[in-house]
Amino acid sequence: MDFSELGLSPELLRAVSAAGYTTPTPIQQQSIPHVSAGRDVLGCAQTGTGKTASFALPMIDRLAAGRARARMPRSLVLEPTRELATQVEASFELYGKNHKLNTALLIGGESFTDQERKLDRGVDVLIATPGRMLDLFERGKILLSDVRVLVIDEADRMLDMGFIPDVERIVGLLSKNRQTLFFSATMPPEIRKLADAFLNSPVEVSVAPPASPAETVAQSLVVVAAEDKRETLRRLIRSEDVKNALIFCNRKKDVDILHKSLTKHGFDAAALHGDMVQSKRTETLERFKRDEIRLLVCSDVAARGLDIQGLSHVFNFDVPYHAEDYVHRIGRTGRAGRNGRSFTLAAPEDGKNVAAIQKLIQRDIPAVTVPGIPTEELDFEGERSYRGRARRGAKPARDEHREPKREAAKSRRDAPKDIVRPDNKQTQSRPKDDNVVTPFPKRDRQPPRPARDHDDGPVAPGFGDHMPAFLRRAVPSVASRG
Repeated sequence: MDFSELGLSPELLRAVSAAGYTTPTPIQQQSIPHVSAGRDVLGCAQTGTGKTASFALPMIDRLAAGRARARMPRSLVLEPTRELATQVEASFELYGKNHKLNTALLIGGESFTDQERKLDRGVDVLIATPGRMLDLFERGKILLSDVRVLVIDEADRMLDMGFIPDVERIVGLLSKNRQTLFFSATMPPEIRKLADAFLNSPVEVSVAPPASPAETVAQSLVVVAAEDKRETLRRLIRSEDVKNALIFCNRKKDVDILHKSLTKHGFDAAALHGDMVQSKRTETLERFKRDEIRLLVCSDVAARGLDIQGLSHVFNFDVPYHAEDYVHRIGRTGRAGRNGRSFTLAAPEDGKNVAAIQKLIQRDIPAVTVPGIPTEELDFEGERSYRGRARRGAKPARDEHREPKREAAKSRRDAPKDIVRPDNKQTQSRPKDDNVVTPFPKRDRQPPRPARDHDDGPVAPGFGDHMPAFLRRAVPSVASRG
């Protein structure tokens, strides 16, 4: 099957052919006819299978007839991250170059004024992140009553990032008479409930088992001590034929630390995470795509949907907390039929997370060794040895921390007492040394204060036994004052 059999317009087919695409992917084959017919679609497909084109192509044809009004977009595409939103906008511009459709991108980190100016001109396709979308709505800069097509992309990532309340609010602002397209790489129960609430008699499209990694990615697991992970990563980069690679960390601050470490050792590396300003994030990602940067140390902001052609390697410097994120991370390589490699660096205490990943993908990740680096064993029970924790500088366990104090208290109780008082109360003797100064010397009792001298004169209320002199003066009569 080719794109000409999917009922797309000649203008759209020319744009697709110019982009170098000839054969639609399975998700595109199954989704495009239903989207073109105006049906709600619930799509579940692994990352890198072409979900963007499966809704963008038929949307362009459907929106070709008609014209957008100021501040009233005709369609809305919600994305969890700025990078995904930017990439989707580029796809609409690529596929719709033979159509006169206006697109606008609403993401954080960009000028409100520029985005408001685009909305004033009228927008056919609005691509936005939920936060910036609601910001502009609350400012009165956008009306959502004319939206006829809603796309919720990467819904499971929306859930992970805490955007679902914002998404629910946005859906509540839209017309009930709309087409809703709901796409997700995984379909946990929470996402299924959202789909049931947002969609009306949807067509379900699933082209791969949920959260299954691409077969073109060769996976490897390296288990080493936590303090050996940086050296392990450096040796893997040197020994592997790494054309370009994404290196994932779980935390933003670890991204910066690892980036500085790699740069210090002479590697061509850059950093990418959510705390960077948008202009810097965009510039870094574009330089990486142009092969100006070989290694990109990043957080999970780069794990979803980013299409980086020819990425050879993915390194998980940290085992992801959520098993689904592992699939998305390694899905950045091995795309479009190309081969890719992924290495996951795990410490012994990562055993439970590794077990969750292997259960999700329904296979074991082959373990490999790195020459010169001692190999450790995974702790699937979550019990880390005190020796290992002490070597990594961790605090001792609660009971281990208290035990010395308990022994010291017991020794004080069992110590012999030197003085026995007549009332059988015991106390420890202290050496009598005139040169020893006790830290808290006992104060001498102060002598009693002498009784104050006071007369038996009159007492004024509120002044105690003191009568002020001005109150004792006689008050002249009215006659004497004239």
